[in-house]
Amino acid sequence: MSSTTKKQLAAATTALLGAFAFQPPAAAEQKFQKLTGAQIQAKFSGMELTDEAHWGEVFERNGTLTITSMGHKSTGKWRIQKDQLCLDTGNEPGGGCYEVWLSGRNVELRNRTSSVPVGGCASET
Repeated sequence: MSSTTKKQLAAATTALLGAFAFQPPAAAEQKFQKLTGAQIQAKFSGMELTDEAHWGEVFERNGTLTITSMGHKSTGKWRIQKDQLCLDTGNEPGGGCYEVWLSGRNVELRNRTSSVPVGGCASET
């Protein structure tokens, strides 16, 4: 191998290692923690859960749930039951009880009927 090729290989390796060194580990970004009922109550009272584009759910302190989805608005109720967030959405999809998992502002609602969690961002209303 020529000295020019060795230098190019060394430079490419250094650049590649440098790029990886400054990337946050994927596992750290997605480290979700399961919330207790008290933590869910504290986090969700007066908050909005949204995908920041298509839908949003406002959790009023009095247990009212205001749902906006693709321009359609409806209301329901929310409560905490056995460390789960329970949503009564009437005829709208998304009702039922969910474990709540949190990582920063990112929220996942997980239940036993689906292997895919509902994800969104929590923000103050």
